[in-house]
Amino acid sequence: MPVRRPRHFYVPVRAKFALVLVVALLWTVLSVVLSMRWLHDLSQPLGLALALLVIAFIAYVPGFMNAFLIGSILADRRPPRRALAAYPDICVLVACYNEGNNIAETLASFARQDYAGDVEVVVIDDGSTDDSLVIAQAAARIHTRPGLQIRVLAQPRNGGKSKALNRGLRETARELVITVDGDCCLRADALRKLVGRYLSDPPNTVAVAGAVLVANSRENLLTRAQEWDYFHGIAAVKRVQSMYHGTLVAQGAFSLYTRTALNQAGGWPECVGEDIVLSWALLKTGARIGYCEDACLFTKVPPTLRQFSRQRQRWSRGLMEAFARHGGLLLKPRMSTLFIWWNLLFLPLDLIYTLAFIPGLVLALFGVYWIAGPMTLLVLPLAMIWNLVIFRVQAMMFRREGLKVRRNFTGFLFYSLAYTMILQPVCVLGYAKEALGLRKTWGTK
Repeated sequence: MPVRRPRHFYVPVRAKFALVLVVALLWTVLSVVLSMRWLHDLSQPLGLALALLVIAFIAYVPGFMNAFLIGSILADRRPPRRALAAYPDICVLVACYNEGNNIAETLASFARQDYAGDVEVVVIDDGSTDDSLVIAQAAARIHTRPGLQIRVLAQPRNGGKSKALNRGLRETARELVITVDGDCCLRADALRKLVGRYLSDPPNTVAVAGAVLVANSRENLLTRAQEWDYFHGIAAVKRVQSMYHGTLVAQGAFSLYTRTALNQAGGWPECVGEDIVLSWALLKTGARIGYCEDACLFTKVPPTLRQFSRQRQRWSRGLMEAFARHGGLLLKPRMSTLFIWWNLLFLPLDLIYTLAFIPGLVLALFGVYWIAGPMTLLVLPLAMIWNLVIFRVQAMMFRREGLKVRRNFTGFLFYSLAYTMILQPVCVLGYAKEALGLRKTWGTK
């Protein structure tokens, strides 16, 4: 007689979503109850309405978000990849602007891929003013071989990342299109795992975001902190969003798209947040965007405060562009709609943190605890639990990949205690520039 294998208990994703949502809401209710004394004290100088607004975006909303993320990560079970007899041919678009120090390493990483199908890499130099074009052409000649074709296109002048990618799209024909930035280096199995995840995901999947990690974390304290931001924050949020069938950003640095979906969306839109605006256009059709946590690519993050500020302002402006073009997603009945509302709350969150919480910390140094005081500590346990849970999940993925989590305690301290004091004011500056219609540029260099 055949041996009967035990069946694993299966909880549908919608049931997980509902359960985690209820738990997060209950935590928020508890937070409200515990904050009554804080609300009373802060109402004396600010009035009830303003005090409630400040506390809501310092404690209630972040507490709900952390509780929802913790519950979702604990409930997440990555679906296994299907065994594939053959891998489809793919094309990779590499938009490049002034990457003379990086583009050769990026192209060398394609030569190390273990992908079983044919790979066509198209570098689009977007009018670089350095030697990027010459270096890319030389690297293309070195690394082109059977199964890997690398060619370089030159834009006559700098026109922005969208134009560069759209030209690459026009000059290729394969159905699966992957984008990689010109300052990145792929792990040897990155393409295989990204394509394998796409082919194993639900049939309405039209894009899959890869895992972007930090390559230059050893440069200074700022890059050390960004290592934790990418490892903890960005990766975890994408993982949760994909669990509910709606990763909000298939980032340009490393993502897979179907050509059919790209053509239906009209390619990459001309804006500074082309990846988020494109992703929301795809979600608007009802399609699914996934995430592949173990298809790893390493990127060089901005090492200076000026470059970091320019990058994060661009991301903030991209978010506002996405709402301007696809704000109707707020009313779309699907699980991922929660994260659209979540993103809408980023503006008041950043504003309150910048204009209220940071000044409140200064007041606390002088013994005035209206905004930042003993009651504020109620937010910390959940944040600590969140960091511990996602560290465990990410560390397990690293071990499976043969990677080690680097010892970076000083970066973690800075990330935990001071990083948001830089990040959120910078985001507010980006919102202000977008609201004022100031000039936009691509890049951070």
